[in-house]
Amino acid sequence: MTFPVRTERHDDVLVIISDSPPVNALGADVREGLKAGFEEGLNDASIKAIVLRCDGKTFFAGADITEFGKPPRGPGLHEVLDAMDKADKPIVAAIHGTALGGGCETALACHYRVAVPSAVLGTPEVKLGLLPGAGGTQRLPRLVGVKAALEMVAIGDPVPAKKAAEIGLVDRVVGEDSLEADAIAFAREQIGKPVPRISEKTATADPEAVEAFRKANARKMRGFDAPEANIRCVEAATDRPFAEGMKFEREEFMKLMMGTQSAAQRHLFFAERQAAKIDDIDPKTTTLRPINKVGVIGAGTMGGGISMNFLSAGIAVTIVEMQQDALDRGTGVMRKNYEASAAKGRIKPDAPDKAMGLLTPTLSLDDLADCDLIIEAVYENMDVKKELFGKLDKIAKPGAILASNTSYLNVDEIAASTSRPEDVVGMHFFSPANVMKLLEVVRGEKTAKDVLATVMALAKKIRKVAVVAGVTHGFIGNRMLSPRQQEANKLLMEGATPEQIDKVHVDFGMPMGPFQMADLAGVDIGWHRDPTRVESIRDALAAEGRWGQKKQAGFYDYDEKRNPTPSPRVAEIIEDFRSKSNMAKRDITDQEIVERTLYPMVNEGALILEEGKAQRASDVDVVWIYGYGWPVYRGGPMFWAKTEGYEKVVAGLEKHGFKVAQTLKDGTVK
Repeated sequence: MTFPVRTERHDDVLVIISDSPPVNALGADVREGLKAGFEEGLNDASIKAIVLRCDGKTFFAGADITEFGKPPRGPGLHEVLDAMDKADKPIVAAIHGTALGGGCETALACHYRVAVPSAVLGTPEVKLGLLPGAGGTQRLPRLVGVKAALEMVAIGDPVPAKKAAEIGLVDRVVGEDSLEADAIAFAREQIGKPVPRISEKTATADPEAVEAFRKANARKMRGFDAPEANIRCVEAATDRPFAEGMKFEREEFMKLMMGTQSAAQRHLFFAERQAAKIDDIDPKTTTLRPINKVGVIGAGTMGGGISMNFLSAGIAVTIVEMQQDALDRGTGVMRKNYEASAAKGRIKPDAPDKAMGLLTPTLSLDDLADCDLIIEAVYENMDVKKELFGKLDKIAKPGAILASNTSYLNVDEIAASTSRPEDVVGMHFFSPANVMKLLEVVRGEKTAKDVLATVMALAKKIRKVAVVAGVTHGFIGNRMLSPRQQEANKLLMEGATPEQIDKVHVDFGMPMGPFQMADLAGVDIGWHRDPTRVESIRDALAAEGRWGQKKQAGFYDYDEKRNPTPSPRVAEIIEDFRSKSNMAKRDITDQEIVERTLYPMVNEGALILEEGKAQRASDVDVVWIYGYGWPVYRGGPMFWAKTEGYEKVVAGLEKHGFKVAQTLKDGTVK
């Protein structure tokens, strides 16, 4: 049997090379090949040092995630790394591309590490609800110290080669185009010296650094199990021998691996990649339309944010407004946003000028005639949008894609106002559009396949996570949001308070509850604007000018720093509505709030799937994770329902009189 690993002899240095496209994942065949390669080098007396490198675009980019949950095959990574660690000849890892997860741990088991300037190293397992399970939490603190190790394992962001050298993770940064030669030369320098094993080093305890790290990242880590497990393992590296620390790491790894949080995060990892696929379109045979210039109609918060996505990706944008002052204000905000990012070091200093240099502001729709894609971000009104698309039909060049950023409206009805409905598609960005990752791509009845495929590919280019949705009121996300809001409003009338309902959602892991969200978005959004017409609690709030955070009063009262407190006035308004409706106030349990606000969302998701308005249940999860802040560690509403148990969800829905989706009853949601 041949393995994707070969060896090459350079006099007294053996070079072991992995060539397993696309990312040299540490699958069983690679591990077997590595074991054989090291045995060859260690058993040959004429070999004095060993270099480990990879062909292709990258060093080992991590474990083979497809092996998770399957019976083990071949030598385990622990076995291979242990043999490397104990070797009596110097082993040098020659790193290019990304040394992530198991790849980084493999490099740590080597005695030395050299890297090209463009390389990055990291242990991102925490983002899959796990920890580095092959010694990463034990070797890193011993090599780079507790503070740097915590950042790497409990946050999971990779570090570039230069920083890796500064913290001691990399021994030398070598030539970008001379990695192998430089690594061999470095290995020869180590011949005859004592072999430095990280496992034999001592990690110094730093309780102050641990406490500071917990405090600084408390919000980011809230609700997640894996970060704290990583922290415990790093602490273990400082107070016990290496072998005991490895045992502790393994125990913590298995707890996470068998838990629902890691299952949820691994589900999302695959769901995000699956969402990019369109069931009935073959990417190999579908020719994409070229998108070199984009038109955006509207320079407000949404239009400006949408434009920034394309400008940041190097795509020219023509932005249209009706009035010069609105156009100037919108482009000014865009520049200000770019300059703020540059000031924080998030983008290069020259990036604002580069991006804004690609922008053409105009007051004329006619200037969109040469655009390949035109996106409208105007007022959410069907008549307004249909009139606009009628005009675009006459202005846009043949083959141009016409997209609506509507949140709710019927894309087919909008498309019918043109002579080319096959070129029309929905592109529902989420606010702020230059920050939020989700893009719902709405496929109309007549949307051409190449149009849909082009927009999905373009979404990736502008760093969005795109999900295909069918035409239905609110598409996927907002349609599921609607029953939650309806039930939350009913619960207010029955005796729950805004703060109780919101707390249940925040405790669940949501960034905010329904009434906190209403105050942030604006209680007046969609209000009929007639203060004498008070038909709901929301109408009453809006009529009194309680429009949310922007007015320092909504469902909550706010101080000058926008900190909320329960409002006595809101309590009076709710009580007034309750008495007028002759409704008795009763105690509402937190569990009832879950059953009546979260379970109906799951039910609506199942109905959306039954109607074919979403391709797969995992797409629904992606929408809610990236568009609405559903807690990542719960995997999205459909995955969460499965972990809760469909029977439990169905029972909760039926108890409160909901008509339950058949697939939910049958447990066949897909």
